[in-house]
Amino acid sequence: MSLFGNEKIILPLPDATFEYYPNFLSAETANRLFAKLYKETPWQQDKITVFGKTHLQPRLTALYGNEGRLYGYSDILMKPHPWTTTLMFIKDEVEALTHQRFTSVLLNLYRNEKDSNGWHADDEKELGRDPFIASVSLGAERTFQIKHNTNKEIKQSLTLNHGSLLLMKEGSQIHYKHQLPKSSKPQKTRINLTFRTIF
Repeated sequence: MSLFGNEKIILPLPDATFEYYPNFLSAETANRLFAKLYKETPWQQDKITVFGKTHLQPRLTALYGNEGRLYGYSDILMKPHPWTTTLMFIKDEVEALTHQRFTSVLLNLYRNEKDSNGWHADDEKELGRDPFIASVSLGAERTFQIKHNTNKEIKQSLTLNHGSLLLMKEGSQIHYKHQLPKSSKPQKTRINLTFRTIF
């Protein structure tokens, strides 16, 4: 039996391509990867500056990637840890499906319903003109929201499954913003991995 599912859902959003694979990883594989990443990742909580105010990020993070590929956002400059066997396993499978080559992965740990990631685009200059982001979800299901930059009527909400893969392809970071909001209901821990290419 394959560890990976190829069911693909194309989100009906103009000006960009979003593809969702709800069963990218089998439950057994996703459970194993969640446990390993939760334990072996050196999670950190950075301070972030938004609209001139500085506060602790409402989540924990870690950056892994090729040596020398620094990544910065919101006055945070992250130096990557070297790839682990666990992350290389996931990276290889994502690259096999997407036919892309990724140089880094940003991990986010959402501890509970209070942790979140506000509206933003992954459009930092080191990601290139039109970034391709591959997002793997492990752990608790959370709601992911997408909205168009200029047309307020164009928006989408999506529940990201344990073991799912969301591809944000051409136009996604140019024409859209996305967020993972706080939840009004109790939530268990979620790990999100966003693979990207840093130039």
